[in-house]
Amino acid sequence: MFKALINVALKRFAGAIPTILLLSMVVFFVLRALPADPLVMLLPPNATQADADVVRHALGLDRSIAYQYMIWLRDALTGNLGSSISFREPVTRLIANALPATLELSFVGLALALIISIPGGLLLYGTRGTIIENVLDVLVVCMLSIPAFLWAIFLLLGFGVMLGWLPFAGRVDSGVVMPSGTGFLLIDYLVAFQWSSWQNALAHLVLPATALALGFSPLVIRVLRSSLLESSEDHYVTVARQRGLNERQIILAHMLRNSALPTITLIGAQFGFLFGGTLLIEVIYSYPGLGNLMVDAVRNADLPIIQAVGLTYCVVVLTINTVVDAAYVILNPKLRIA
Repeated sequence: MFKALINVALKRFAGAIPTILLLSMVVFFVLRALPADPLVMLLPPNATQADADVVRHALGLDRSIAYQYMIWLRDALTGNLGSSISFREPVTRLIANALPATLELSFVGLALALIISIPGGLLLYGTRGTIIENVLDVLVVCMLSIPAFLWAIFLLLGFGVMLGWLPFAGRVDSGVVMPSGTGFLLIDYLVAFQWSSWQNALAHLVLPATALALGFSPLVIRVLRSSLLESSEDHYVTVARQRGLNERQIILAHMLRNSALPTITLIGAQFGFLFGGTLLIEVIYSYPGLGNLMVDAVRNADLPIIQAVGLTYCVVVLTINTVVDAAYVILNPKLRIA
């Protein structure tokens, strides 16, 4: 199995290199084709054309786009993604500060989605052929038609504004001290045994993570139900029934594991949409992650940040897909054969 996991990682890594390179080229050339001029943010209002020409030459913006890309790629390979035009800080530092927040939101949202979708898929399968299945199916379709950002607005207005049960802005309250460490607040506060701060950070995650989960889970529910229906016709299920096992034992001990394989594939394929969906969620909840950083960069025509955030999204999605492929190998013994 270890050899199979290594092969999966190597294949994914080999495929990731041209993907990342192609994406960086597309983003770089498209941004340079836009009419926005990054020098507007760098120069004072009273700057002359001569001042603009000096700065443009210093940044290499007076060279060809191909030459600018090669310079950027050379620096990026050394870990230098440039400096932010609006924040006046290295882009790598801004990404390092914002990425843990977005990852934490994404993983908590994914965990909530699994908590909703696995029992939901089992319930839909268990009620097959009844009127309850039809009601639940309509409910799932209705959920599927509502995007995550709309769930975010509903939850914010309902539980944040009207009821006032949960906070809906930032990662923690203004009086809570941010810890130093990994950047994942739930981990950092837990390691430091700061339970009240941990609860505060978790409370701030509930609404945005639930919005992500509600937008993601209906599709997983339907795929899991379909996989269970297909598995119910397999020979091993018939044999298990003949052995006298009840339906619950058959589902949990036999069918669920085989039905989980296409579900895991779906999660890996759709995680990119969940991770990308954090952009609007972060804007709605004033959550300081990559999404808010990207919006600020677009507003200020901060090209170095836009390039870096786009590249970061790509790397994270490819990494998650590699992890999903590895999980598929672990769960499916047929793929372990070299």
